[in-house]
Amino acid sequence: MDKAKKAEIIAKFGKSATDTGSPEVQIALLTQRITEITDHMRSHKKDFSTRRGLMAMVNQRKRLMKYLAAENNEKYVELIKTLGIRAQK
Repeated sequence: MDKAKKAEIIAKFGKSATDTGSPEVQIALLTQRITEITDHMRSHKKDFSTRRGLMAMVNQRKRLMKYLAAENNEKYVELIKTLGIRAQK
């Protein structure tokens, strides 16, 4: 992910231009990285070290989504609709 794309995501989901710590921004950034790595994995099926990193990112996003759902359910629902990801159980 290049700097411009990252800055765009932070501006869209953050409270300010420097807000990188809020759960919404972290989830959006992880979703972008997961999408990029998933595309990589489609062409490099035996890249197991990348697969391990991908699974770690998916689990981190899952934990952040669980936290956001508990803290602010309205933001959680809005975020999953915007990003097009499934709700956590």
